[in-house]
Amino acid sequence: MSLSNDYPLLQHINLPTDVRKLDKQQLRELSKELREYLTHTVSLSGGHFSAGLGTVELTVALHYVFNTPEDQLVWDVGHQAYPHKILTGRKDKMPTIRTKDGVCAFPNRSESEYDAFGVGHSSTSISAALGMAIASKLRGDNKRMVAIIGDGSITGGMAFEAMNHAGALDANLLVILNDNDMSISPPVGAMNNYFTRVISSKFYATVREESKKVLSNMPTVLDLAKKTEEHVKGMIVPGTLFEELGFNYIGPIDGHDVDMLIETLSNIKDLPGPVFLHIVTKKGKGYAPAEKDPLAYHGVPAFDPTQDSLPKSAPSPHPTYTQVFGQWLCDMADKDERLLGITPAMREGSGLVEFSQRFPERYFDVAIAEQHAVTLAAGQACQGGKPVVAIYSTFLQRAYDQLIHDVAIQDLDVLFALDRAGLVGPDGPTHAGSFDYSYLNCIPNMVIMAPADENECRQMLTTGFNYKGPAAVRYPRGKGPGAVVSKDLSEIELGKAEIRHKGGRLAILAWGSMVTPALEAGKKLGATVINMRFIKPLDEDIILEMAKSHDVLVTIEENVISGGAGSAVNTFLQAQQILMPVLNIGLPDAFIEQGTREQLLEQCGLDTQNIINTIEAFCA
Repeated sequence: MSLSNDYPLLQHINLPTDVRKLDKQQLRELSKELREYLTHTVSLSGGHFSAGLGTVELTVALHYVFNTPEDQLVWDVGHQAYPHKILTGRKDKMPTIRTKDGVCAFPNRSESEYDAFGVGHSSTSISAALGMAIASKLRGDNKRMVAIIGDGSITGGMAFEAMNHAGALDANLLVILNDNDMSISPPVGAMNNYFTRVISSKFYATVREESKKVLSNMPTVLDLAKKTEEHVKGMIVPGTLFEELGFNYIGPIDGHDVDMLIETLSNIKDLPGPVFLHIVTKKGKGYAPAEKDPLAYHGVPAFDPTQDSLPKSAPSPHPTYTQVFGQWLCDMADKDERLLGITPAMREGSGLVEFSQRFPERYFDVAIAEQHAVTLAAGQACQGGKPVVAIYSTFLQRAYDQLIHDVAIQDLDVLFALDRAGLVGPDGPTHAGSFDYSYLNCIPNMVIMAPADENECRQMLTTGFNYKGPAAVRYPRGKGPGAVVSKDLSEIELGKAEIRHKGGRLAILAWGSMVTPALEAGKKLGATVINMRFIKPLDEDIILEMAKSHDVLVTIEENVISGGAGSAVNTFLQAQQILMPVLNIGLPDAFIEQGTREQLLEQCGLDTQNIINTIEAFCA
């Protein structure tokens, strides 16, 4: 497809300054071309899709009204930022998005000056934009800071903490709520748009503020006026909450009406203090299959845009680790009615769909609120529940204090099922679970397990569930080596490793996903290979046995070396006053950018051949 022939306006848009050269009548056509180009490029590369389709008109309007990059746009999470990337100099590179050395999956400060803040985890945009606004004001600048946040992300406690703070300041901050889920479609229309024009106008703002000054000397009348304003606005817009937080609330308006967006943004652009604009959009807008099933089209593989469905992969005889967890959760819930399942808005990603359908009264989706999820589990455990928190490794980082303070100190029965541990691939460093061995291993009372295969994952989940205290099972994204998964709910002995291969003077201690490549490398090197299973408690007996019977120890883990499993082995050997060569292999002390999981493992030296090369170089 030729960009010049099929996109007569978009072909000339290289930066937002080009958007601002267009007249308003051309912006509708630009939005149409932008949506078509987004569909075309994502169909080639895969990536986040339906969210971006819903923000096309908003993106055009923002870059048209605001002087970006002087004025700063902060996109929450970043799923909806693909149109922004297209309009800010990355148009021709979009087919490379989420691939190695290609365009980043999320806004990234090192990639473009138009990416004001790096994102990936949700609910951070308002805090970041407020910080920028404060610093800008102290410098004497007159920049505008805009945070664009979705209705899912705004459920995060951090978003409300930031709004509560912003309401007490007079920093120039605009928060835009991109609402594509709430049932508020009826208010969006001609009458509501009329009221929004009135409320967002400079005349209304001036009258509002001047009236407050005049009435400030008459407290009773002022109080009556405030209450009257709240009641009148309450009948027009659902914005009382945001007004109470100190924001000037505007909306809701149609987020696909580019003319209305431009008029409203122009009206409120220079309003002083914190302003909250509520827009209503349709996720997947303009592409019928995505409109029909926006969840399925949230993140997509490469697909044929002329077809009404996504390509179906051939059925696999082996389940993913996520599927193993989902089946185990249902099986254990059948057996033990105390089991409660918790997820922070990751039902599909964490494998809880069937559980939520079969056990709705024991299923708790707390929205994007990881801190609450962990303390909720602690509270349930206090009353005899057996909560299982299904969460990505990278997202548990957001609830670290709750993990220590509310769960571990009280030694409560909470099982953490940590999906996406290690390198995740195309989503890049914001989503990699590279640190959980390290941040969990230092917490007293924790049991930490890493399965070498799918069946061991099921066994470890059962072990952790039956353990009296906090436990975590961490497993990688996707499939394992293809072990047959038993249907029973058997356990493994706490803190006991297993010998997978007996060899000569070299012993390899491997954890989790690294057992398979370590075993392949060990057989070629004639080494003993141990599936360590437990990061905590370590199998100290087998470490002593290997240290006495071998000349060199090698540890291999898909976690940063610092503070990880290998570090724990080093500490133990030092405490035993055992001096011998030990090679620690793991993730480097760096944030690993995107690529396929296989590419990244090879880049980090964690594939079989690189493991062999590293060991041979060390032994030489």
